[in-house]
Amino acid sequence: MKVKINRNAAKALKKMLDQEEAQGKMFRVYVTSVHGDHAHYDLMLDTPTENDVVVQSDKDIDFIVEKNNDYLDNVWIQFFHVPNEEWLITNPSKGVHHHH
Repeated sequence: MKVKINRNAAKALKKMLDQEEAQGKMFRVYVTSVHGDHAHYDLMLDTPTENDVVVQSDKDIDFIVEKNNDYLDNVWIQFFHVPNEEWLITNPSKGVHHHH
């Protein structure tokens, strides 16, 4: 299982992990819905269960991922400041979905 994040996302997530309510927790990447060949994703602070695996990203942030969920393998988490602050979580290996 692999999780990739961009530099802006790493900075934003590290800042959130420094908050008191995040103590002892990690970010979980999870699927909110599946449409055909692609899924929509979200993040939340959580602790792993026996159904999860902890994956280290390329930016020294650990993520909780549900075991054996294909949609979560190779997930790509990006955060942009321009033109607006926004999170974009996609899985390039599972079809790309563009919002218009």
